[in-house]
Amino acid sequence: MIRRAQPWLGTLVDISVDISVEGTSSQDAVTAAFAEIARLHGLMSFHDGASDIARINRALPGDVVRVDAATWHVLRLAGEIADLSGGAFDIACAPWLVDRRMLPSPAPAQARPSARTSAAVFALGDEGDVCKRAAGWIDVGGIAKGYIVDAAVAVLEAAGVPGGCVNAGGDLRAFGTMQVPVAVRAPGAPGQAARHIMLCGAALATSGSYFSAREYRGGVVSALLDARDGHPLVSSASASVRAGRCAVADALTKVVLATGDCAHPALAALGATAFLI
Repeated sequence: MIRRAQPWLGTLVDISVDISVEGTSSQDAVTAAFAEIARLHGLMSFHDGASDIARINRALPGDVVRVDAATWHVLRLAGEIADLSGGAFDIACAPWLVDRRMLPSPAPAQARPSARTSAAVFALGDEGDVCKRAAGWIDVGGIAKGYIVDAAVAVLEAAGVPGGCVNAGGDLRAFGTMQVPVAVRAPGAPGQAARHIMLCGAALATSGSYFSAREYRGGVVSALLDARDGHPLVSSASASVRAGRCAVADALTKVVLATGDCAHPALAALGATAFLI
């Protein structure tokens, strides 16, 4: 087995691959996977002023922003999950996070936008085109990490790697022949495991407020929120979702955490299952 890690996506990304098949240049494949992670990180970062996301946030109503195909596909999937979740997940929640100083203002000279749904903020045109509808800010942090895990897996599979796992700070996907033991944190004691599962040919993502919760203006906020009303999610629970794609699992953890519903219709629609701890 080869195992390498690099700091990306605000966490440590760990790639493990099986090298049991001769002729597979696994080292080169892992290097290529990390290069794709770096490329997509640059495209979808809220903090990088040159990213696709930053350019969309600075755009004025009526502007058409040309973005990378990967960004466009993330926006499309995010819109689908926003619809399926009844708005519990929505990438246009960024103004609330800026208000709570969880994110920096992407356009300090602009007034705080009032549009808080992705359908109001933008529309997708032909692949690569994003039409800005109204003043609003988006943040794909709740889905892009999972998408980038999937993209890294695709690079490894295309290179002929027979099995492996890409783990981005607990959002992970096992593929091929590899079986991966996963310990899910106990929300009340995140240094301890509350549940152990075996992952094979699937993705798993977990969300909880145990690391991001903090006091702010007399209350408690976190990096997680219910996008229907902006209410911060600061409960002692965590939500884990298992799905075929890590992008789906990543986004749906916020739906389960916001609704408390492990049988939410969005899960069945996307072939996912969930549990709360």
